[in-house]
Amino acid sequence: QVQLVESGGGLVQPGGSLRLSCEASGIFFNLNDMSWYRQAPGEQRKLVATVTNGGSTKYADSVKGRFTISRDNTKGTVYLQMNSLKPEDTGVYYCNAKKSWVNGPGYWGQGTQVTVSS
Repeated sequence: QVQLVESGGGLVQPGGSLRLSCEASGIFFNLNDMSWYRQAPGEQRKLVATVTNGGSTKYADSVKGRFTISRDNTKGTVYLQMNSLKPEDTGVYYCNAKKSWVNGPGYWGQGTQVTVSS
């Protein structure tokens, strides 16, 4: 079956860095656009960054210049490098895989907690 497994979250001080990973199985990884979403307590899930199957990237305004999304198609893994972290970045980060030509939500991982606090 399809599985997306996130890792790399944790507790970090403001200004610090984390790198999240999402390993995919059960899909043809190269065909999928891959995205990271964040859900803060009591808030809706919001798009943070996307890297398409062609390698194009897009970022939420709040993370531009601080976060970098990348993919390694040989490993079936998408990464989110997070630098200069702020308390506002706190939340559960979810990985999503979706073919751009297929309607629907695609597939979701279980999430990994990121907490930015002093």
